[in-house]
Amino acid sequence: MQFTFQDSEILSYLGLPKDYDPLPSAFPVEFLKKHLHQLPPHITQRFSLVTTPKQRTLITEIRNRRLKFTESGPRCLSFTGARNAWPALWQGRERRGQEEAKEEQEWVAKSFLDGSGQQVGKLGKLLGEFEEEREAEKVRVIRRMQANDEFVPEEEDSDSEEENEAPDIQEVDESSEEAKTLFERRIKERFIYGLLEGADYDSVDWDEGLDVEDKNAEERWFDDEDE
Repeated sequence: MQFTFQDSEILSYLGLPKDYDPLPSAFPVEFLKKHLHQLPPHITQRFSLVTTPKQRTLITEIRNRRLKFTESGPRCLSFTGARNAWPALWQGRERRGQEEAKEEQEWVAKSFLDGSGQQVGKLGKLLGEFEEEREAEKVRVIRRMQANDEFVPEEEDSDSEEENEAPDIQEVDESSEEAKTLFERRIKERFIYGLLEGADYDSVDWDEGLDVEDKNAEERWFDDEDE
C-alpha cells in the first residue's frame, strides 16, 4: 500500500486546527510524542515517510514497543539471523563462512557419488576453503563500504548525555558462546536505538499490540545491563 503524508488529514482526524503546533510534517517526533496513542496504525504508519527509525527512538512508547519485540525472541534478531543480515557487526572468534563451507563439502559428497572417496574428499575440502574465503572477503568489503553511524539523537530534556548513546560493537575475547550471547544482546540494543540498517522497523514501531502497561520495563532492562 502506498502511503501519503498530509497534515490536513491527520489534524482533521484528531479535530485539531490547521495551524496546530507542532505541525506533523514540520515536527513529526514532537507530534507523535503528544498524539501517538490517539492515532490508529493506518495513520501512524505514514510517519515513516517523514521520520527515520533513529529519530523515532526519542519516543518512549516506540522504544518500549521495540523492547517488547526483542523480548519475543524474533528469528531476525537471533545470532544466525543477525549475523547473516549484518555480517559486518559480527566480530566474534568463529571463522567466517564455516557453516557455508560445511554445506559445500556435504554437497560434494552427495553429488559426486561416482568419484573415489579421496577425490571427493579433496574437492569438498577445496570448495569449503573457497567458501570460507568468499565469506571473509564479503565481510571485509562490507566493512570498508559501511560507515558506522553511532550517533543517537538525545531527548531535549535529558539529564545525561549517556542515556541515549548506542553501544559499540567491539572486539570480543569471550568464549564462542559468550561472544554469541553478547552479539545478540548488542544487536537487540542497536535495534532499540534504531541503528540496524535494513531492519523492519515499521512493523514494530506502529504495532499497538506491543504496547505494555508496565512503563518501567525499559528502565529495568537497561538497569540489568549495568549489573
